Amino acid sequence: MTIVSLLTLQYRLSMLWTPTHARIHTLLKKTGMLPLNTSVLMAVSGGQDSLCLAKLLLDLRSKWHWRLAMVHCDHGWRSDSADNAAHVSTVADQWQIPCFVETAQGLAKTEAAARNWRYGVFSRSATAHDYYRVATGHTVTDRAETVLYNLLRGSGADGIQSLSWQRPLSLDHADIMVARPLLQLTRQETGAFCQELSLPIWHDSSNDDLHYRRNRIRHELMPYLRSHFNPQVETTLAQTAEILTAEVAYLETQADRLYDEVTEYIKNCWQIRRPPFKSAPLALQRRVARRLLQVALPQPPNFEHIEKLVALVDAPNRAQTDPFPGGLIAWVEHARITLQ
Repeated sequence: MTIVSLLTLQYRLSMLWTPTHARIHTLLKKTGMLPLNTSVLMAVSGGQDSLCLAKLLLDLRSKWHWRLAMVHCDHGWRSDSADNAAHVSTVADQWQIPCFVETAQGLAKTEAAARNWRYGVFSRSATAHDYYRVATGHTVTDRAETVLYNLLRGSGADGIQSLSWQRPLSLDHADIMVARPLLQLTRQETGAFCQELSLPIWHDSSNDDLHYRRNRIRHELMPYLRSHFNPQVETTLAQTAEILTAEVAYLETQADRLYDEVTEYIKNCWQIRRPPFKSAPLALQRRVARRLLQVALPQPPNFEHIEKLVALVDAPNRAQTDPFPGGLIAWVEHARITLQ
């Protein structure tokens, strides 16, 4: 193929409007998650999902008038991670959009540490360069895997629905929203899109490492469930997450009201007014107890911590718990539960 014909092919591919373009354009009009004229920072690893995201938003930019940029997080775990970062920067140069790259220093090799560091990078890059949306390439496949991952960890409804369409970036940056426009696409569909448009995918070998639990879910558990239980398991699990998202939002609204009604901080101790707390449904009691313990304890509360605080609602006067983390004890004083 000559240089002229190659350039002609690339030009035609760059102008191609696929059914995937139409689906995402329609979704964005329906949800408003990436508003007209906003600034969007795209998280790009170089893999098929993030390149699919970046190409879609680049092609839709003329209709939405976004200010686009890429951000790439180099964990420094792989021998080729610097080459990976350079590859993403090259793609950004070819597409004529800015690219911000940050490399971790001594990052612990755990999924939780990596995720926390990445979102810290997103926060720093978005605030430094005035971006008000961070778009990630999570797909319906990722959402299904997250449902299983959090279910197996005992996360409850909140964790199972956690990979939602959009949410605030962090408590400190509530004005910056994380948006996930690809949550209606499967990983197979993003791969087909990249192949159709000849996008330069970078294969991340760490995605094949079964040392990580998410990879075991992806490569072992999901195929087993697909073969032996439900060929459409991704869609089914994602629909479960969507249902729980609405239910959790409702429960959180009700828990907000109950928390304000029954909790007080007096003389260096937390107190719960027992009568209105006792009359509330158990689901709300647990949410209020968890929220109080999140503030009071030096570490996130687990199921046992929440249950022993809730159990005091029916306990006799002067009943008390064994110590919580940090040495705090809760006890009953007539119409109140005290935590100190």
